[in-house]
Amino acid sequence: MRKYRWIKWRKFLLWLAIFVLIGGVLWVGGPPAREIALGILNILLQLLFAVVFIIIQFVALFWFLARGRTYWILPGETGATWDDYRGNPEIVENAKRIVILLKGVKEFKEMGGEAIRGLLLCGPPGTGKSYLAQVIANEAQVPFAYASAPSFQNMFFGVGNLKVMSLYKKARKLAKVYGACIIFIDEIDAIGMNRQAGAGGMGGMFGMGGAGLLNELLLQMDPPNIDNSWFAKTLRSLGLRRTKAERPAVLTIGATNMPDVLDPALLRPGRFDRKLWVDSPDYDGRVDVFHYYLEKVKRDPSLTPERAALDTVGYSPAQIKHIVNESVVIAHQRGAQLSNYEDFRAAMETYEWGLKQPLRSMSEDEKRNVAYHEAGHAVAQYLLKPHERVWKVTIIRRGSALGLAATKPIHERYNRSNSEILAEIQVCLAARAVEEEFLGKKLNGVTSDLRQATELAGAYLGLVGMGDELFSWLALDSRLDGLKALRPKINELLNGQMIEVKNLVREQAEFVHTIADELLKRGDLTGEEIEQIYNQLSHHN
Repeated sequence: MRKYRWIKWRKFLLWLAIFVLIGGVLWVGGPPAREIALGILNILLQLLFAVVFIIIQFVALFWFLARGRTYWILPGETGATWDDYRGNPEIVENAKRIVILLKGVKEFKEMGGEAIRGLLLCGPPGTGKSYLAQVIANEAQVPFAYASAPSFQNMFFGVGNLKVMSLYKKARKLAKVYGACIIFIDEIDAIGMNRQAGAGGMGGMFGMGGAGLLNELLLQMDPPNIDNSWFAKTLRSLGLRRTKAERPAVLTIGATNMPDVLDPALLRPGRFDRKLWVDSPDYDGRVDVFHYYLEKVKRDPSLTPERAALDTVGYSPAQIKHIVNESVVIAHQRGAQLSNYEDFRAAMETYEWGLKQPLRSMSEDEKRNVAYHEAGHAVAQYLLKPHERVWKVTIIRRGSALGLAATKPIHERYNRSNSEILAEIQVCLAARAVEEEFLGKKLNGVTSDLRQATELAGAYLGLVGMGDELFSWLALDSRLDGLKALRPKINELLNGQMIEVKNLVREQAEFVHTIADELLKRGDLTGEEIEQIYNQLSHHN
């Protein structure tokens, strides 16, 4: 202790001696020495001003970069309620429990519980994850912050951390006022990927945040019990406040399409320990969603929620909203006051396949080739796939496809049998079968058909164990290795299915010729028209 004091006094005496020496030199040197000293002091002041100016510029730059690109919504500003969230009633029931907890944070803590801090919404795009978070915030009457995870990333290391810290600091302040606060982070996998996989390990000045940003998020989601206000800190430091420090109730809701890639630390209890899978609605859910959106537009009685729901298996609420709006656009363009089912169907076709782009310079022979190609698919689809219905067959170019034959499921299907997979392979090979049987040549338009047939055959033999072996290519390093290993058996299976489908098109030769002729006349056929053709041919025979 004495040694430490002596070192402090020695430093003081040293600096005192330096100042006395400088003062003595200036006193003895007279005016010339003082002018030199003032010049040196002036240079030092200029350098100090330049350094301070540069520091201020950097501070301003970092302040601008560290500003959170976050949308804050206070209670009552959105007005979104449970009545506006349609299609998934089970999701609503689970979300209502969270609202009850947010409304009664104080009572829940008095019971000895802790406020929930994390909820992870998983599901495909457009299923309403962010909208559900808004509804939860509005129903609980708490502030809501909307942020996108990529917005936290920055080219300067540490700026993303400042954004996260600032976001949670403001959320805790609002939580003290309103009782709770919700932070919604969309696409959270952008900053929450597993660090062991190397995705989150990028660092350095141009590391876009990397693991440091994830670590900051982990800390802010589950911080220690501290009093953030300066007044509380002062009282506690003086020993005048001995009550337990409490954390404000801040609920972080994350949304992702890829929950499997998230870091385990992000999913542990105390962070995102609750998962809610928000999937596309089933038939009843789609009917509910269509009721909601079709009530807002003027429509013909032919466009009913039940009929529209049958055509949109697998559609998300966002896609349904888009298709309904596009059907109104198409009706308005043709000068109609009401949107009908044909407008809705046209909107779906444009959304799924693209705009019609007829090739007026195509020769009659090439049109005939395309017509027979699509007729082969249509016949196989109609006769071999009882769980699906032919939606449309066309030889008018859409996108990169010269023609197409599309089906729609009759209802949701979650399993497929071995006979259904073989039927799907035959549908893929039907176009080549028709080309060989009725055109006497092989055309290059079957590239995607052969690829799909090969993949289906590979899955049939090496993925789901429907062949002679129970071998699975999932045990190999890559699917390509599995396809190579199974190539002889895949080729054997494809050749066998080609024989089957050739027998089918020969037996249904009149059906194939009639569809091809009608396609050449009209350009496209609906599933109903193909069914009429088949019934007429069956009646004549």
